[in-house]
Amino acid sequence: MQIILPSILVGRKMTMATRQEVLGLYRRIFRLAKKWQAASGQMEDTIKEKQYILNEARTLFQKNKNLTDTDLIKQCIDECTARIEIGLHYQIPYPRPIHLPPMGLTPLRGRGLRSQEKLRKFSKPIYLKSHDEVS
Repeated sequence: MQIILPSILVGRKMTMATRQEVLGLYRRIFRLAKKWQAASGQMEDTIKEKQYILNEARTLFQKNKNLTDTDLIKQCIDECTARIEIGLHYQIPYPRPIHLPPMGLTPLRGRGLRSQEKLRKFSKPIYLKSHDEVS
């Protein structure tokens, strides 16, 4: 019983740190949307992109608010951070697509379409993990 109790306490501490990290990302996204300028310089594009950033953040954070698995939470945090950095670097808020031709990944031993789907899933970049689920 003495061994179980400390691990529970560590879990709670980690949860509070994770909560603070998630809330910090949420605030960072809203500050980013507030200052966002479209690369085209057009006011209409800027407004559309700001709305996209806000809607995407709200949708994904609402969808994931009940996650309890620390590994899944860490994946979501990594995805959020990657999407922020990519958006800032390329000056576009939309996820960058990946280009893999159909059947372009070689299967291990001719297992066909099922292995292709699995390989495609594993080759998907972290910043696109939730994009297909929401769009």
